[in-house]
Amino acid sequence: MPDVKNAPPVLQPDVFYPIVPDAAWAARVIPLGVRTLQLRIKDAASADVLPQIEAALAIAHRHGCQLIVNDYWREAIAAGADYVHLGQEDLVAADVVAIKAAGIRIGISTHSIEELDTALAAAPDYVALGPIYETKLKAMKWQPQGLDRIGAWKQRIGALPLVAIGGITPERADGVVGAGADSVAVITDFMTAQHPEKRIETWLAWAARQRLA
Repeated sequence: MPDVKNAPPVLQPDVFYPIVPDAAWAARVIPLGVRTLQLRIKDAASADVLPQIEAALAIAHRHGCQLIVNDYWREAIAAGADYVHLGQEDLVAADVVAIKAAGIRIGISTHSIEELDTALAAAPDYVALGPIYETKLKAMKWQPQGLDRIGAWKQRIGALPLVAIGGITPERADGVVGAGADSVAVITDFMTAQHPEKRIETWLAWAARQRLA
C-alpha cells in the first residue's frame, strides 16, 4: 500500500477530462496527449477489473496522464491508481478512510444540493456536477443543470476543483468554463464521433487554449 506521506502532490483534473470504458480505449486516446482520463468499467467480470486498471494505469504513467478509476476503489488501491471517482451510491458503500490512507485522491458526483452536502462531508479532492446539458449516455432522473448551477456550485465549494459533465461539446465548453467549471468531462461527444481520435485532438486543442487564457 502506498505511503500517504510519499503520495504525489494533489493535482486537480485537467481542463479536458475524457472518460473511457476500458483499457483498449485508454491506449487509443492517452498517447494523443490526454492529461487526465477516467476509466469507467461497466458490466465486466470481477476477475477482469484489476488487469484492466493495471493496463490503463501503465499506459497513463508512461504518458504522464492521471488515471481516475470509477467505482472500483478496492482494485484502484491494489493497482496504485491516482484517483477514484465515486457516485453517490458508490460513496455510501466505499471505505473513504482506506482510500485516502492509500494516498488516492477522490472525486464525487453530485446532482443536487443534498448530494453536494454529502460529497463535501467526505472531503473530496474534486466535485463533479451534471448533467449540464441533456445527455444521451444514459437515462437520468436529473434535469439538465444549466450554466447557472455551475456558478452556484463553484461559489459553494470555493477553491475545490469543479468538474462539469453531461452533453458538453467543444462549442459549449467555453461557456461551461466561463460559468465556473475547472474541468470538462466528456464521453459521448468523442465516443460517438466518426473519427474519435480526431475529435479528441479537437478537444486537446481547445484545452491548450484554455491553459494559455
